[in-house]
Amino acid sequence: MDGPPRPARTARGARARRATRPARTAGTDRDRRLRAGHWGLGATGASGDRRRHVRRTPSGEEQGADINDILYPLCAALASVALLYKARVLRTDRSAAQLALIGSFFFLVVIFTVSTPAVWVWLSRAVGIENFSGLLSQSSVIALSVCQQLVLLSLTLSPGAARRAAVPRIVLLGVVLGAMVVLFFEAAAHGESPDDFAVVRAHYTPAYLVVYLAAFTLTQIGVGVMGWRYSRLAPSPWLRRGLRLVALSLPFSLCYSVCRAAGIVAAQFGGTGHAWEPAAQIGVALAVCTQTIGWILPDWGPHLTAVADRIRYRRAHRILLPLHRTLTEQVPGPVIPMGRGTDLRTRLYRTLIEIRDAQWELRTWMDEDIAGAARREAGRAGFSGEQAAAVVEAAQLRGALAAKARDEPPARPAATPLAACPPELAAELLHQQRVARALGSRVVDRAVTGRAGDVGDAGDAGDAAEPRQRA
Repeated sequence: MDGPPRPARTARGARARRATRPARTAGTDRDRRLRAGHWGLGATGASGDRRRHVRRTPSGEEQGADINDILYPLCAALASVALLYKARVLRTDRSAAQLALIGSFFFLVVIFTVSTPAVWVWLSRAVGIENFSGLLSQSSVIALSVCQQLVLLSLTLSPGAARRAAVPRIVLLGVVLGAMVVLFFEAAAHGESPDDFAVVRAHYTPAYLVVYLAAFTLTQIGVGVMGWRYSRLAPSPWLRRGLRLVALSLPFSLCYSVCRAAGIVAAQFGGTGHAWEPAAQIGVALAVCTQTIGWILPDWGPHLTAVADRIRYRRAHRILLPLHRTLTEQVPGPVIPMGRGTDLRTRLYRTLIEIRDAQWELRTWMDEDIAGAARREAGRAGFSGEQAAAVVEAAQLRGALAAKARDEPPARPAATPLAACPPELAAELLHQQRVARALGSRVVDRAVTGRAGDVGDAGDAGDAAEPRQRA
């Protein structure tokens, strides 16, 4: 029997049926398209489908391979090393700056460990809250930024002023975290998003991402500005370098913020931020790695300096050893025997002293004419200043060693064996290395042999023979 249309087809009935449908899950077609990047901005192949390696979790859900699988574990490992290294300081120093710095490293470990896709899914399921890992990681990002500001406040201000300046920042942290929690739980379920949590949140709950992004950007700008400002006043070179690195991480942080903001805007027009998601991930990873290196540089820097000094000392000792051996073979008096266990720095220092002492003992064998010829040859070769002084001293040593070997002192001894007087040990080390290199150079050869020609040209045949034999 025909009857009137059934009321189930009315708008009210349709709304009732929609209300009784289950909440959206990751299996719906719309969410699959969102996660696959098919909203007009994703990378697509020739057939229009996004080319992405697909893997499955034990429950059968699709989970795409991503840069996070490699980048985030590496960052977590770096942060863990920094945390363990800094934790040792608590045994002797529990100042506010050290506690805040260790707190920042702790939150850094949490961020990258939780953001690793496998850990993300496991933790969310263990807690029983979908995408709980996303809320935890982004909350840790804000806490990390505040801890970094507390470190800088402790370095720049007195303890009382630092505590007063820290209060509004800690209050802001509580307000931001509270707002993020409220907005997070207002969102409908849409499946785990370990690879693109921020992109999906920009579509479903843009307000949550706006609060997070605004807090992150403001705190990172504060860290960059304060780090650069204090780097000019830092008492040690490595602290200055570290704070400059922390400040220079700001462009990478802003790159991340711009990419996330673009994702929010794109979501309002039916698109997604998948196209620039790699830029956001690389930007935040570079920012974190730069900051981590900057914070640990004041501790590791002196060790790097010690290694560099050891390499420099070993190289300098290798350069000076032939000069030292040449001089002390004829002037052994300055040599003080050293045991095998003598450290390299002490050996190098004694080498410098013994070379100088040998120079003074050879002074009476040095010829003033050779010194003058060496100055002229150095000028012709384009040498000046320290280089010319090294040539003069090397030429005087060559002439003095030859004269002493023949037991023929010069007619006009040099007034001093030194052509330069470096004011400090480091400068002395560089000068003696120049002398050692110049000792066998052609410029010195011409200076020593040129003296014989000058005397011969003077017309004294009897005296000319001897200089030629000396040369």
